[in-house]
Amino acid sequence: MKRLDEYWYSRNAVAVGLTPLSWLFCTLASLRRGCYRLGIFRSVELPVPVVVVGNITVGGTGKTPLVTWLVRCLREAGFRPGVVSRGYGGRSAHWPRSVNPGSDPVEVGDEPLLIARRTGCPVVVGPDRVAAARALLEEAQVDVVISDDGLQHYRLGRDVEIAVIDGQRRFGNGKCLPAGPLRECPRRLETVDLVVANGAPGPGEFGMSLALSDALPVAGRGAATALSAWRGQQVHAVAGIGYPGRFFKALRAVGIEPIEHPFPDHHPFTREEIDFGDGLPVLMTEKDAVKCAGLAHERHWFVPVEARLPAAVGERLLEKLRR
Repeated sequence: MKRLDEYWYSRNAVAVGLTPLSWLFCTLASLRRGCYRLGIFRSVELPVPVVVVGNITVGGTGKTPLVTWLVRCLREAGFRPGVVSRGYGGRSAHWPRSVNPGSDPVEVGDEPLLIARRTGCPVVVGPDRVAAARALLEEAQVDVVISDDGLQHYRLGRDVEIAVIDGQRRFGNGKCLPAGPLRECPRRLETVDLVVANGAPGPGEFGMSLALSDALPVAGRGAATALSAWRGQQVHAVAGIGYPGRFFKALRAVGIEPIEHPFPDHHPFTREEIDFGDGLPVLMTEKDAVKCAGLAHERHWFVPVEARLPAAVGERLLEKLRR
């Protein structure tokens, strides 16, 4: 049986049947945002600037690599950034919760842990973004807050909005949930400060590409291995991200022949799901690797990615912050 999201990127009877619910969802989303704009619902302003990174679709668009790029950009400009995130999938007994490189992904979520490990910057997670941001300011000396996946969390005031879209799949069938992938209508993009397209950009958008780095052992022991070591060879490719096909396509682009193993986003892996018993190497995303360190053996590798963006993105961001 197909998952619902498999109907979001084409015109089909299921999406058509769900269209009335899609209209209702879009209407309620617009009304909610309007209530914040009119002051009926109040946003909480922080004493430091807030940069929100998010999207208007469900599923992976590349927000996490962009967040790590923004942290580096802001640091190079002399800022002290910190990150707040929902901590999706985390099962902590208390919120908000600080994240450090040694945190348990079961408690804090996989993406915040990845950000903490890649950047070393302060990270706080919690369903209440305002509480998470206040905790971040109390615990660390940060002078700008990046809210990961926070575009629709209007209670947290923001100074800069950056929307990330999938340059290949765009907006799918153009319908809101549950008939399509949209969280808000595409017109919402007209109100953000920057639109970044992961892939080919459209008019007024900035293109972002994700470059694969050398593979690293998931279990944390051993040296990096160049992807060229597996060129022309079959490997098992594991991806529990919003759009697994992007990872498989990237491996093919460097000459690797992946045996595809897609999983739902934020999937909690078991040993059996990543051990295929045939001696072939297993490559996975860095996001999956943070959950699999205790399950991996010497044939498990993860492939980090680095976001590459035009210098104009950083220039425009800094211009807005310095105002």
